[in-house]
Amino acid sequence: MADKTPKNEGLQLKRQIGLIGGVAIVSGTMIGSGIFMSPQYVLAYVGSPGASMLIWFFSGVVALLAALSYTELGTIIPESGGEFTYILRIYGSFPAFFAAITFILLLKPSSIAAKSMTIAQYVMAPFYPGCPPPQLAVKCFAAFSILVVAITNILNVRFALRVQVIFLVAKVFSLTFIVIGGLVKVIQSSTVIEENFNIENAFQGTQFSLNTLGKALLQGLWSYGGWSNLNYVTEELNKPEVNLPRAVLIAISLVTTLYLLVNVSYLAVMTPKELVSSSAVAVTWGNKVLGSWGWVMSVAAALSAFGSLNGTFFSGGRVCFVAAREGHMVTPDILSMAHVHRLTPSPALIFTTIISLVVLIPGDFQSIVNYFSFSAWFFYAIVLSGLIYLKIKKKDLPRSYKVPIVIPILVLIAAIFLVLAPIIDNPQIEYLYVALFISSGIVVYIPFIHYKLCPRVLDKLTVFLQLFLEVAPADKNL
Repeated sequence: MADKTPKNEGLQLKRQIGLIGGVAIVSGTMIGSGIFMSPQYVLAYVGSPGASMLIWFFSGVVALLAALSYTELGTIIPESGGEFTYILRIYGSFPAFFAAITFILLLKPSSIAAKSMTIAQYVMAPFYPGCPPPQLAVKCFAAFSILVVAITNILNVRFALRVQVIFLVAKVFSLTFIVIGGLVKVIQSSTVIEENFNIENAFQGTQFSLNTLGKALLQGLWSYGGWSNLNYVTEELNKPEVNLPRAVLIAISLVTTLYLLVNVSYLAVMTPKELVSSSAVAVTWGNKVLGSWGWVMSVAAALSAFGSLNGTFFSGGRVCFVAAREGHMVTPDILSMAHVHRLTPSPALIFTTIISLVVLIPGDFQSIVNYFSFSAWFFYAIVLSGLIYLKIKKKDLPRSYKVPIVIPILVLIAAIFLVLAPIIDNPQIEYLYVALFISSGIVVYIPFIHYKLCPRVLDKLTVFLQLFLEVAPADKNL
């Protein structure tokens, strides 16, 4: 384990996240594009309403158990950076670098791009009734959304947190409205219960295969993405030994309950065929329940996705910042610096913005989710195996929160299944591309990270950018 003695010189990111902010970061990131985009894909993969509900429930359980496992790691290694930091401290520099480039160049930008596309699709859906909006227009508005969130996070941490809390309240209200609307529909029509929720009909048409089950789980877990967000900002969390487990339990319990009830509402209003064929589930639901006021659901879904995008960006920029601080970025030290007045990691946030805009150009929602989730769960498995190692070999390490060892073991099994099932049952060339992208990092690691070769021109660039952006090196806040 690395030395955790805090340094006092230099800047530090302040601890400005309390319990409410922590809940908002976790649940506010989780409730976003997924619940408005993934239900049709989950149902399409498994083939029946009953199996779809089981997928949503099981996804919530996996997310909760994984988050509790990460909570123990967060109390053992109280540093920001999430998977990168945990792999660095447990396994060393070499595997940590692969985690860094994957999360910084692939996973976080892909998540940001997918959520920004959701915002754009829902904003434009009312203007293109009966047909999908043009892809160019969708991506232009998605790029605008990314820039708005980037500016918000670069300017002020407290303002970004306030935005997160406000949008969480709005999206909980929106989902509660959907739940109530569905319950009213169920009360009004007994045929809905017989068609979709009768035991005999609920599982009719279920598709059983490793590929369909794995992809359905990946889509479901995409909607729970954000369960580990507080682990990326541990150094900015007040009393992490107390607030980390509390925030996780409150947030994931709330989200799981809402997701199950919202899916019941969708199925109460739409037939499975209508749900699968819908390009914007919440809009279709709104048109059926609210009539001419159905556009309100487009606005609600877009605002919800915006809050999720804000939370993802807030945490995603910290991975780049921490990796640069640990010397695991080829780019100059500028990415490990913070603004001298605002105390935000602005260079890392700007870098994340640029990469996200690049990823946005070729991406579509379904492929982004499948390949994002595949590679993400690969690194989750590595982190969980590290926790199991620490629980067996390093029992004396101080930790304020513990989970039974069976929990990380169960989540590790689920992670291995999510990585291997789609590949074994239905291998696709895209999985090979992801694997090649990750492994290609060795070409960069050996000269630039291990031997620390750095062209002198980068030093001059660092000095120029440091003066231009008004940033300075930032130390750990432990």
